[in-house]
Amino acid sequence: MASVSIGSLVLESNQVLHGASLAYERVGKKDAPAILVCHALTGDQHSVGTEERPGWWAGLIGPGKAVDTNVFQVITFNVLGGCNGSTGPQSVNPETGEPYRASFPLLTIRDMVRAERAALERLGVSHLAAVIGGSLGGMKTLEWGHLYPDFVDIIFPLAVTPAYSDYGIAFNHIGIQAIEGDAEFKGGNYEDSARLNGFHVARMAGMVTYRSSQLFNRRFSREHNGSQFDVESYLSYQGKKLAERFDANSYITLLKAMNTHDVRKAGIETEVFSLSYSHDLLYPQELMAPWLDSLPKAAWQLVETDFGHDGFLVEFEKWGGHIQTKLNQLFVSQPAG
Repeated sequence: MASVSIGSLVLESNQVLHGASLAYERVGKKDAPAILVCHALTGDQHSVGTEERPGWWAGLIGPGKAVDTNVFQVITFNVLGGCNGSTGPQSVNPETGEPYRASFPLLTIRDMVRAERAALERLGVSHLAAVIGGSLGGMKTLEWGHLYPDFVDIIFPLAVTPAYSDYGIAFNHIGIQAIEGDAEFKGGNYEDSARLNGFHVARMAGMVTYRSSQLFNRRFSREHNGSQFDVESYLSYQGKKLAERFDANSYITLLKAMNTHDVRKAGIETEVFSLSYSHDLLYPQELMAPWLDSLPKAAWQLVETDFGHDGFLVEFEKWGGHIQTKLNQLFVSQPAG
């Protein structure tokens, strides 16, 4: 796994995170224009992946695809505070020699972006053609436009709003309470995330918000196996699956960072092209469009989909062309007429 050390990072809380590093994936020629891709809550740095194990945005990024790796290099970091190789609660605190666990400092979305800016510098990337991200990654994308307008040409925030909605904060609260209220949580010093039933419940609560009621009703149709409805089995499976691959302390860290996201009063001079998705319960278009309309260089599209919030992870044929067209207009030479 590739990782880059960024040394000591002063957080917005004024705490200092020593010996921080970020895991990353880098695809394409290193002298090509660079695009930074930002993953969602439980994603990782493998946005492209490999033929044997495609990444979470492999349908969007690759040779000849909407984000063409024949033209651009694509860099994705595992988010600071995560659990897939970047410094987070599972990492060893160099001051104590023990894992941080629940003592890991509170983070903000801005902290994550500043960490990635430091990492890019160490990777020799002096400028970004674009930043693209959805959900938590969309929050980071907006912060990139605010913090570093001279470093990036255009941002593509997807499935996001300028501030996290009260509806989203409410579900995050349910998730955090479920995890911290589990007797096995032990103040964050649990033995194994997979054993935390509260973590399973937190994920189930989140899953209900990620897709639309139309999709749930059409997919499950009140079918059952005698003892349990199919939708109940689905949610239980998803809760168990995440708890087996993700760290509960990281989950809490990232949820709390999402709650603090708010760029409504921040100046964003960077060009913005944003996509919202119909039936998105967490980041509704009506909270995004008026704010975008107030920016000097912003445009947006609404993507019609029954997938709701998860629309930015699927149905690339519906919306990938918007990204491709904009990138081509800005960075790809057009043939002479």
